[in-house]
Amino acid sequence: MPRTPEPVQGGRPVPFAQFIVKVHGRCNLACRYCYLYAGPDRTWRARPAAASPEVLDRTADRIAEHARTHGLRETALVLHGGEPLLVGAARLGAFADAVRDRVGPSRTVHATVQTNGTLLTERAVATLARHSVRIGISLDGGLPAHNTLRTDHTGRPSFAAAARGARLLAERRPESYAGLLTVVDPRTDPVELYESLLELRPPALDLLLPHGNWTSPPPGLPGAGPGPGAGAGAGAGDADAPSGRPGHGDPGRATPYGDWLTAVFDRWWGAGRRETRVRLFEECLALLLGLPGATESLGLDPVNAVVVETDGAIEQVDSLKSAYDTAAATGLDIRNHSFDDALRHPGVAARQAGAAALAAACRACPLLTVCGGGHYAHRYRAGHGFTQRSVYCADLERLIRHVAARLTEATASSSAAASAHAAPRALR
Repeated sequence: MPRTPEPVQGGRPVPFAQFIVKVHGRCNLACRYCYLYAGPDRTWRARPAAASPEVLDRTADRIAEHARTHGLRETALVLHGGEPLLVGAARLGAFADAVRDRVGPSRTVHATVQTNGTLLTERAVATLARHSVRIGISLDGGLPAHNTLRTDHTGRPSFAAAARGARLLAERRPESYAGLLTVVDPRTDPVELYESLLELRPPALDLLLPHGNWTSPPPGLPGAGPGPGAGAGAGAGDADAPSGRPGHGDPGRATPYGDWLTAVFDRWWGAGRRETRVRLFEECLALLLGLPGATESLGLDPVNAVVVETDGAIEQVDSLKSAYDTAAATGLDIRNHSFDDALRHPGVAARQAGAAALAAACRACPLLTVCGGGHYAHRYRAGHGFTQRSVYCADLERLIRHVAARLTEATASSSAAASAHAAPRALR
C-alpha cells in the first residue's frame, strides 16, 4: 500500500493515491450497526446497484489521468461496496486490469477488494489471484458470538461463511490475503477476541473505532448533549475550553475503547514475535518515533483517498456518511470532472489542512503530532461541523500514552542491555 505523499510545496493539494471504487452499491448482509445503510446518509438509495461498464471505463481513465498528471509511481485501488463480490470476481479482476493498462507499466497499482467474505469460493479466490487482486475481509471477531449482528437480510448468521472464506485464503492463497478488518466493541473480551482472530491467520489486522460523533455518540460514550459543554466532553461550542490539562481528554472520563485497545496492544507487544501486523499500533509507534503515518485515525498526514460511487459520483470517504445525509458529496462526477477538481473541493482541502483544521485545544495538545485530532468523522457535531476534538479524545490519549510508556520501557531495557554487554569488552 503506497504511503501518503509528502505535501507539495507552495500549498498545493496533495494528489490522491488511493481510489476507492464502489463496484456494487448493495450488500448481501444487513449488519444492524452499519453506518452506511443504517446510518443518516440515504444517497445510496437513489444510486444504481452496480457500476456500469461505462462508469468503470471512465473511472480507469480518470485514475490514469491523475497518476500521469502528478507523476505517481504507485496507486492503491480499493474495490468496495456494498459487497463488491456481488458483481463477480471476473469483473473485479477485469477492472483492475483495465486500470493497470491505462496507468501504464511504469506505475504500480496495488489492487484490493474489501469483502464480508461470505461469497469467497475457491474459484473466486483463484480468479482474483490471477488478476493480482488481494482480499481483505471484514469480521467482528473470530468466534460466532462476536458476529451476532452480522446477519443476512433474513436474519441468518454470516460468520460460518465468512470464516470459511478467511480459512480458504490462509490455506490456499496466503499471498492474496490482505488481512481482517474489525470494529472495536468494548463489551467483548479484548484478548479473547484478538486471539480468535489470530486463529484465522491474518497477515494484518485493522482495528477500527466505531463511527460515532458528538451528536450520535458511539456505544458506551456520552455525547456533547444539547448545548456547548454538556455531556462528558467538549462540544463544538466549547471545543477550546480547558479540561484540566490543555488539549487532553476530560479528567475522570471513562475510556472503554482506550482500555480495550491497550489490552490488545499489551498482548500483541508482549508476544515475543510478530504474530500479525496491527496497523493502528504500528502507526502509533511510528508516529511516536517521528516517522510518517498512513492512517485516517492518527497523525496529521493529509487525506489522499477519494471515492467513486456506482453512478460515477466523486465523493469524499464513506466515513463522513456517519455524520449526516450527503456529508460525503462533492457535486462532482467522473464524466465531467477530474480528480484534480475534487482536490479543490473545500471538504478535501479541510482534510489536507493538518493542524490548521483542528480545534485550538487539539493544536495546544502535546500529543498533537501522534493523535492528529483523531478521525475526522469522529469530530462532528450537528450545527458546528468538524472543528471539535474527537469524541474519542480521552480514549486516544489513553492508548497513545500507554504505547509511549511501553516504547520507553523497551528502549530503556535495550540501552541497559547494550551497556551491560559493552562493559566487559571495555575492560579488556
